[in-house]
Amino acid sequence: MGEKVVASNKKAKFEYFLLEHFEAGIELLGSEIKSIRAGNISLAESYIEVDGRQAWLTNAHIAPYEQANRYNHDPRRPRRLLLHKREIRELWNSVRQKGVTIVPVRVYLKDGIAKIDIAIAKGKKLYDKREEIARRDMQREVERNERPKKF
Repeated sequence: MGEKVVASNKKAKFEYFLLEHFEAGIELLGSEIKSIRAGNISLAESYIEVDGRQAWLTNAHIAPYEQANRYNHDPRRPRRLLLHKREIRELWNSVRQKGVTIVPVRVYLKDGIAKIDIAIAKGKKLYDKREEIARRDMQREVERNERPKKF
């Protein structure tokens, strides 16, 4: 079947250096998975919390599923991430360092199952962001000049 990207956190790549990626499952309710399959999820203000034993996706917005009526879910509830113990331990050890955090990068469906790509990230400084913007503008300019001109 393959992968279908449902939501991505574009700001994460701009705000952070993504050091190491992990694939995690998400513990969801029935109405949440139906809403995700419809593409109604936002990772804009979400982050990952690790307490040493478990990892949680916090502040991700999964819109209520309209057909679920009274059995619907809370859109911003914390959701448990399904990871191996050694992965949780690795995340826990990395988060305790100064300036390191864990950010959700994208949510996708893999063979019909919702997965989340999370990354250990280090914050960028303002000059790093400016450098990236300048590099992107230069690349865009080069691509614009390489295109054949139409008259």
